[in-house]
Amino acid sequence: MADSSQSISPKAFRYLLMGNLNAQFSEQMALAAAPLVAVLTLRASAADTSLLQSAQTLPFLLLSLPAGVLADRYPRARLMATAEFTRALTLTLILALYVTGTLNLGLLAGLGFCGAVGTVVYNVAAPALVPSLVPRAGLASANRWLEMARSVAFAAGPAIGGTFVGWIGAPAAYETAIALSLLAVAFQSRLPKEAPVMTPQRHPLAELAEGWRFVTGHPLLKPMLICSIIYNLGFFMIQGVFVAYAVHHLKLDAAQIGLVLACFGFGMLSSGLVAPWLMARLRPGLTIMLGPTAGLGAAWMVALSVHWPSSMLVALAFYLLGFGAILWVIATTTVRQMTTPGHLLGRVSAVLVTGSFGARPLGAALAAGVAAVWGVSACLYVAALCFALQWAVIMASPIPRMLSYGETVPV
Repeated sequence: MADSSQSISPKAFRYLLMGNLNAQFSEQMALAAAPLVAVLTLRASAADTSLLQSAQTLPFLLLSLPAGVLADRYPRARLMATAEFTRALTLTLILALYVTGTLNLGLLAGLGFCGAVGTVVYNVAAPALVPSLVPRAGLASANRWLEMARSVAFAAGPAIGGTFVGWIGAPAAYETAIALSLLAVAFQSRLPKEAPVMTPQRHPLAELAEGWRFVTGHPLLKPMLICSIIYNLGFFMIQGVFVAYAVHHLKLDAAQIGLVLACFGFGMLSSGLVAPWLMARLRPGLTIMLGPTAGLGAAWMVALSVHWPSSMLVALAFYLLGFGAILWVIATTTVRQMTTPGHLLGRVSAVLVTGSFGARPLGAALAAGVAAVWGVSACLYVAALCFALQWAVIMASPIPRMLSYGETVPV
């Protein structure tokens, strides 16, 4: 909920939006550059790049909850600027090591981990800050714009980063990412100062427990958390094996695989564009259900490609995954902001971020195990079963009966 002691400022939200856009572009370019540098320069193997990806996602599992405590104790705008500056610093160190020829895989993974710590703090603090910058009635629109920025960065950032590494060189990719990150810090530094936190500070574990109890005791947030965990387990099972599956089973080349994966970003963009139209015509419960439903259909399309190999089928699947994901994030973030007391928003966001992002390295590890024992096809079917389960969780919850984003759910 918005803090009434603060003024609502459209200009302040624009600063947040521009900071978010630059931060997301910086992150996506760096994430694209890291494995390319690992393979092309450091001669890393597939196992090495898997470990690199784990290092860059592990902070979401380990540190989201502590970040939530910080976001409820300290000014969120200042935390975001500090987190983004931390990422700029790690990128600068990677660049310096690369230029001097002293970069190795361990340092790349370690600095990637440190940079992701900044990303964790940023992702937890930003949704908690939004209600203080926009009126309650504008939360859905604000979340949409923030997700649109993320979608643009997700669709274009990796392509630009990969192009820079391939055509100009890794230093250009990292220099651009550093510049974007520092630009994000500049925008975040212009956000209004927040009122000091008035709630007494207790032991961090007690504060974490309070946020956990609120989520797990809430009739809407609890099924959202469970659904996010299962969804991301299934999604990263698909992500973990898809490139190898596309090469060996679908017989796609690198350019075709890139186009299929780009469909995920196009789905995100189109979802952000049509979100206002859908949210104006569908009650919130139905809008939220579209995300898990689209994911369910997409996962089974990928599984069916085992028997009917088709690049068009998997491209449509990735489009639906992107479309449903953004609609889900916009709608569920709005519910979270409208139903959570302001002093708990950081910790509640952290619990949900831990569930969604923290499930990703676990999903990738599960995919590796299933594929090693039973093969890639079995992995895709297990992922499809995960998507069926997350859909069932939402259907069995009070969410389909929601009439408005801030109302009590009818029983």
